[in-house]
Amino acid sequence: MAKDGTISLVPDGSAATGQTSVGRLKLVNPPAADLVRGDDGLFRLKDGSSADADPDVTLISGALESSNVNVVDEMVNMISLARQFDMQMKLLQHAESNDGKAAQLLSMS
Repeated sequence: MAKDGTISLVPDGSAATGQTSVGRLKLVNPPAADLVRGDDGLFRLKDGSSADADPDVTLISGALESSNVNVVDEMVNMISLARQFDMQMKLLQHAESNDGKAAQLLSMS
């Protein structure tokens, strides 16, 4: 992949220098205020039109984008939420048990 978004490949059986261009990504840079997130999670322009190509936008070949989520923190948060849920369920079970015992005591008198 080239900086300008051109996607190339080496056809089977040809030399490594015999690259063939198969497509090109449209590189855009619309203002964030003009974007809206769709139900499918993709961003679109508010007016529904397509964004114009920006010649100043380039790609970096071979770069890896890292995650914006800290896995350890999220795992600890998930365990904490699960424990809170269990504690609240036990609280509800004790309240229900107390209600049943109170109703039983009241029915005796």
